[in-house]
Amino acid sequence: MIEGRFFRALNITNKKELKDFSSVSKVKISNLRYYNEEGILPSGKDLESLLRTLGISKEELKLKLGIIDNEMLDALQFNSSDVMRLINKDLNEVKEQKGTHELSFETDFGKMFHGDCLSLMDEMESESVDLIFADPPFNLDKTYESGINDKVSKEEYLRWTEKWVSKCVDLLKEGGAIFIWNLPVWNTYISDILNRYLTFRHWIAVDVKYRLPIKNRLYPSHYGMLYYVKGKKPKTFNNQRLPLKICRHCGGDIHDYGGYKSKLNEDGINLTDVWYDIPPVRHSLYKTRDSNELSLKLLERVISLASNEGDTVFDPFGGSGTTYIVSEILKRNWIGVELGPVEGIKKRFEDIEFHVGQIKEIQKNSNTLFTDEMRKLRKANGHWLPETLNSNKAETKKAKTPVKLFDN
Repeated sequence: MIEGRFFRALNITNKKELKDFSSVSKVKISNLRYYNEEGILPSGKDLESLLRTLGISKEELKLKLGIIDNEMLDALQFNSSDVMRLINKDLNEVKEQKGTHELSFETDFGKMFHGDCLSLMDEMESESVDLIFADPPFNLDKTYESGINDKVSKEEYLRWTEKWVSKCVDLLKEGGAIFIWNLPVWNTYISDILNRYLTFRHWIAVDVKYRLPIKNRLYPSHYGMLYYVKGKKPKTFNNQRLPLKICRHCGGDIHDYGGYKSKLNEDGINLTDVWYDIPPVRHSLYKTRDSNELSLKLLERVISLASNEGDTVFDPFGGSGTTYIVSEILKRNWIGVELGPVEGIKKRFEDIEFHVGQIKEIQKNSNTLFTDEMRKLRKANGHWLPETLNSNKAETKKAKTPVKLFDN
């Protein structure tokens, strides 16, 4: 049995029909498989041959493939009543296979469920969540602790993605924020879904240089993190700042700030949409599971930026539980769910004091122009600090003040 939207449009259901269609249309089997796997519209001679063989127009083929451009959208909008009369029956007959979930454990601030995230989201109250962070499977043929291999067809992965993303949109409060962590290739599709319902804020690139180079490709060195809000603007945006970049050997400036040094904010440099300081979790001291694990630093920044104490944070893909640990420490209410084993997440909460120490260290080294270590290094090598700049400025001002030799 051969599946895929493109093959369905061509009425191809098995290998024999694929071979026969290729023979009649003169389009290579490899090309037909490629169009089916990628779900894209053929071009050039292949497109001409397909249209001639099928006896349909380009517009009809696009519609069969689910490619809706603005002209097609205008036509559907103008004839929406007629279209709905035609497809209502089909929509009503679509039956989703329901998953299950159950409460696994509770903490002072959160509830952890074991089971299917779609099942849990169906039971959650609409517009009840202030912040959503999602780190879904990447469809990379990896086997997780749940025993599930996440490698499915592109069409199946995107259909599932649209389901959970749409449910997340329903859960967000007005002004609430959603962050989605994924490979750039998948975030291009997720962004297309989100653009229909939410307001784009940022595509954040997180630089992680540990993936192997791929032949005939640019070196993939970052993950993408989408940031959207419901409504015109976020309800919460707590600006995050980073320490100044300095030479790690002598502590000197890397950039020349000239006469603007004194104008630098002592709370640090504004955070940009490219993050270079998020390390992958590799060390066994910090890594709690075999699969990829997100850094506490990443979640501390996201949660601190887009929520306040008492807000509700939801993560539909529990993984190792990093979102939940950080939410607990930062006094956010949280809701979590994981399809695989949750014992590892529960164990992290039993060792939460270890993570409290990590979070304190992260916060001590953020929202400041120079960390304690940076200050020591710069002072030892005679480099400026905010207080020395202010002191020099005061001395200069004092020197320029005329001295009165006589009182009037």
